[in-house]
Amino acid sequence: MTITDAAFEDANQRGTATLAAFPAAVAVRYDRRIARVVITLASGVQIAFAPRDAQGLEHAHPADLADACISPSGLGVHFPKLDADIYIPALLEGLLGTKQWMAARMGQRGGKATTPAKAAAARENGKRGGRPSKKAVA
Repeated sequence: MTITDAAFEDANQRGTATLAAFPAAVAVRYDRRIARVVITLASGVQIAFAPRDAQGLEHAHPADLADACISPSGLGVHFPKLDADIYIPALLEGLLGTKQWMAARMGQRGGKATTPAKAAAARENGKRGGRPSKKAVA
């Protein structure tokens, strides 16, 4: 694949715009006391999240998170033992993984919800013989 000068310049301009729009990470650590990855941004804001909520970190052990490092641009955090990365702009937009991964996580949470309406619907469905079986498509 050949990269043209114009494509290279466009990429540099997008990078500069992203750096201007989002504060860079200046520190990252795993806090065992609260079981959170804590990222400090150049603006002074700290962001903390549970590893289970981030794609690639969901099955990590505390030792796997201890040697996280910041990318040269400051817009990413790399976890070498897991070969996983967190992109700061996506983190600030509330995305801790790909759209597909995030949708699956939201579906899991929704499926675990217990409400009076859901319980009533399950009881009613049970009276009718339960969930209908799926029909094979020919």
